[in-house]
Amino acid sequence: MANASPIEWTDATWNPVTGCSKISPGCKFCYAERLAHRLQAMGQKNYQNGFELTLQPHMLEHPLRWKQPRCVFVNSMSDLFHAEVPPDYIAKVFDVMRRAHWHQYQILTKRSERLLDLDFNLRWQPQIWMGVSIESEDYLFRADHLRKTGAHVKFLSIEPLLGPLRKLNLRGIHWVIVGGESGPGARPLETAWVSELRDRCIHERVPFFFKQWGGMFKSRTGRILDGRTWDEMPVTVHLQHANTSSQRGVDGRLKSGQGRGSTVQLKPVAPLE
Repeated sequence: MANASPIEWTDATWNPVTGCSKISPGCKFCYAERLAHRLQAMGQKNYQNGFELTLQPHMLEHPLRWKQPRCVFVNSMSDLFHAEVPPDYIAKVFDVMRRAHWHQYQILTKRSERLLDLDFNLRWQPQIWMGVSIESEDYLFRADHLRKTGAHVKFLSIEPLLGPLRKLNLRGIHWVIVGGESGPGARPLETAWVSELRDRCIHERVPFFFKQWGGMFKSRTGRILDGRTWDEMPVTVHLQHANTSSQRGVDGRLKSGQGRGSTVQLKPVAPLE
């Protein structure tokens, strides 16, 4: 569990499950797999099994110990909806998120079918955001599954973006994150693919967050798109995000929180210059 995360759209990570298995092309150069093997070599107890899926029940109640509200990426090193994670364990994770309600939780999965299968039994609350990862048009069905869930805030992580997503339907989506692949073997990201998604988000008033261009050395390529960063988030954020730039709309003003239990409301966005 990390008190501070280098991931641009969150504050911290919480991993009650570690390890995963590859399910689609976006997994090919998985950053979590590389990191897990590195942590295993360093003797980190939670990674003694490397990248094999492992439940970490001793990590379950960690968010309750954090008294300062923060955005928390749930299972940055795994997938909560992996077939090997028992439903009762997923329920325990949701129970902690309900009890530690002062945080904002961000869950991501590539296993949208299982998410939808379990949806009826999940105790959704406004502080629990649900997202799916989409890397190409072959996996747009994940957004369709997400739309059918009871999550209050639904978002897409389009990273690594491996091709244009001209058929993407943004209906019922409250936030879009886009990024290129980074690290060894990173596949190229075309500017046109990103710009097209950004323009569609503006047109449909969906907050757009551009995470990175990626590449072997992502610090060199940065995250500037058309002369600026894009750090929009849904205005339902009800806490002081550590990186205040992540709460700025396209007009540069801070987005104000709407309070827990509110509906998703989006600020008007400025036209492209």
